[in-house]
Amino acid sequence: MAAHVEVERKYEAGSGYSLPDLREVPGLSAAAEPRTLTLTAHYYDTADLRLARRGITLRRRTGGTDDGWHLKLPRAKGGRDEIQRPAGEAGSPPPPELADLLLAHTRGRPLVAVAEIRTDRTQRALLGRNGTVLAQLVDDNVTGIRLEPRAGGVVTWRELEVELVDGGQDVLDAVGDHLTGSGARASEAPNKLSVVLGGDAAPGGRPVELRSTAQVMSAYLSAQATRMLSYDPRVRLADHDDDSVHKMRTSIRRFRSILRTHRKVLDRSSVKPLDAELKWLSDALGEVRDLEVLRARFRAQLAGLPGRPGEPGWLLEMEHQELQARERLRGLLRSQRYLALLDRIDAMVTDPPVHRKAHKAARKRERKIVAKAWRKMTDAYQEAQKAPQGGDRNAALHKTRKAAKRLRHTAEAAEPVLGKPAAEIARRAEKLQDVLGDNQDRIVAARRLEQMAPEPGGTSDAYTLGALTTLQRYDDPLTDLPRTWRKAAAPKLVKHL
Repeated sequence: MAAHVEVERKYEAGSGYSLPDLREVPGLSAAAEPRTLTLTAHYYDTADLRLARRGITLRRRTGGTDDGWHLKLPRAKGGRDEIQRPAGEAGSPPPPELADLLLAHTRGRPLVAVAEIRTDRTQRALLGRNGTVLAQLVDDNVTGIRLEPRAGGVVTWRELEVELVDGGQDVLDAVGDHLTGSGARASEAPNKLSVVLGGDAAPGGRPVELRSTAQVMSAYLSAQATRMLSYDPRVRLADHDDDSVHKMRTSIRRFRSILRTHRKVLDRSSVKPLDAELKWLSDALGEVRDLEVLRARFRAQLAGLPGRPGEPGWLLEMEHQELQARERLRGLLRSQRYLALLDRIDAMVTDPPVHRKAHKAARKRERKIVAKAWRKMTDAYQEAQKAPQGGDRNAALHKTRKAAKRLRHTAEAAEPVLGKPAAEIARRAEKLQDVLGDNQDRIVAARRLEQMAPEPGGTSDAYTLGALTTLQRYDDPLTDLPRTWRKAAAPKLVKHL
């Protein structure tokens, strides 16, 4: 299933509002003749509206040019991924493949129709100078009624939407300015369903001032849990490296880092089993991610070789291994063990098992926690410096990388109470993590190539294997290590916390 990225902006307008002359918008030459449509959509969710609270919509719509099931998944930086399936018969349940993409959110709860929305739409294509359709402007008169979990009254309103087609953000800005300049208002509703459901569709909980260590920790864990869930459907969809596996795995690592650096304020008997399950999930994602990184590295290096040799058989075999690993990962994401882990994550976020001292003022304790993580990183590096060249030093540098990563995540979590000094520590720790990560990628790549050494007397792929092995040996990212280390380990960073 392919996903279309939807980028749009919404505006509110009164019944007496008149559209301005769109030819006055910079970059537009004309608006095509309007087209009128009547759309009817049924929206599906769990009875407790788990999808709506995450900004996710699943609907079956008829009456337009794209009749069918539409699943819309919000993106972190704006826009939405839209996945479509055929409409099927009226009254049919959501397609199983779409329900599967939402399993981490629904946890197996049934999807029921929660609202019906009718839209009388006037649609105009906005054209550029050469006749290219830059965007679509729709003028909607909307009638919505709530069905479940409790029936509500009829809601009516008017809204305008500008959706990009072949234009850029400048088109959205220009058209939006023109609409608001003529009396329209930027809409605060993320979608039509949220208008019908009202406050019940709002995200749970309100932002609170972070006064205690427990609040700092919970806020960061909540953000990582939300981020992890947002990438779950994309991991299920992906059959190539779209960064979803990496982002989901990174969220888990951040979650685990905070559990470890804050272990003195947590009940270890509760945290240890959760950490073990998070590692299980991270390892499964890591199997795919490691193959993604290796294949991308080898392909880039092969492209730079003289004569640009074709893709060798062993690299095609790695692609096959990655696809198999992705299928195993999808099976894991459908398992009861995974769903139980998600429930445990929710419990840790909403009611963390903290000791009494976790409720003390956050600033003093977070300063100590960040400083301790910084010392662990410096201790690990000193051990690496003492280790002999070769495998021992590489292992010690990898340990330093993990300590830098944990420091980065801890400083990120503490930034709301410690401010810019914590942000600077996180930034410098990330730089160190990147240098050491490049070195670890080089080591892993070299080991992989050694395992694929050609048979004695054979010539198949011997040239490419030899050339790539040489590149791993001489492509040394550690030349930047001393300078990066001095910045990351500067004592003044901790003193300024």
